[in-house]
Amino acid sequence: MALLASAVMLGPALAHAIELPTKMNLPRNEYFIVQQLYRGWDQFSLLLVVQLISLLAAAYLSRHERRVLIPASLAVLFLLGSQVPFWTYAHPADVATANWTMQPDNWITLRRQWEFSQAAGASLQLLSMICLIVAVVSRLPTRKRSYYYY
Repeated sequence: MALLASAVMLGPALAHAIELPTKMNLPRNEYFIVQQLYRGWDQFSLLLVVQLISLLAAAYLSRHERRVLIPASLAVLFLLGSQVPFWTYAHPADVATANWTMQPDNWITLRRQWEFSQAAGASLQLLSMICLIVAVVSRLPTRKRSYYYY
């Protein structure tokens, strides 16, 4: 469940990061039109909760396996860390622009704040996914391989 939720949540996060260079060059009216594409994306917050709970469960269940616990715990921390730029910068920009339906005079500053905080969050989501993959791979049984030469 943790892998699935993390993979799905990584999609929108990376979408924001990939779009950043193009969106930063859009003029005011076009930028506000493009931002309307994100209506309804707040529903991903439900999956974010599933992701967090499943990562916490994975860390808890691996508490006796240090090689799994450490990357699983780091995955949780990076996920929580990904929320810091959102709530510190992106959400206040959403509020200041009424979800990008109102164009205040400082919209360029708000755009920069929103875009770069989304990119920072995406980076932390990616790090969380990498740690989760390391945790899963670390859980695989180690066995001696036999090599046969013919």
